[in-house]
Amino acid sequence: MMNYSIRPAQEADFPAILSIIKELALFEKAPEKVTNSVEQMLEEKDCFRCFVAVNDQNEVLAISLYFFAYYTWVGKSLYLDDLYVREPFRKQGIASALLKKIFDVAREENCKRVRWQVLNWNVNAIKLYEKCGATIDNEWSNCDFDRQGILEFSL
Repeated sequence: MMNYSIRPAQEADFPAILSIIKELALFEKAPEKVTNSVEQMLEEKDCFRCFVAVNDQNEVLAISLYFFAYYTWVGKSLYLDDLYVREPFRKQGIASALLKKIFDVAREENCKRVRWQVLNWNVNAIKLYEKCGATIDNEWSNCDFDRQGILEFSL
């Protein structure tokens, strides 16, 4: 078992975080969908929070990026946008440790819900989430507009 620690991300971590986001997109078979940049992350840093798992050399091994949302049915919630452990560092408890940190924040912030998405073919992630008690809902579908769609939206 390797040594690692979890800490809040810093601006200096943004290049490594973006690299992991791109690795995640490749894993999810959608690398072309990443349009984010370090510059954009710096501009929008107040919109998200992130924990990083780092080794003794301060190399970023994994991320859990989240933000707060408000859901009409329940109120203040934490949305976990991405939790990803780079492949060489999986099966060492890092994902579980990051999830624990997320739930610590949700309790501290008095959140009424923690929500995230998982691809239906990501069996390892689904097993972890079910093991920790998550309810996986197959009823809802995502509705997305990209930047161009936002600009062109009309009824």
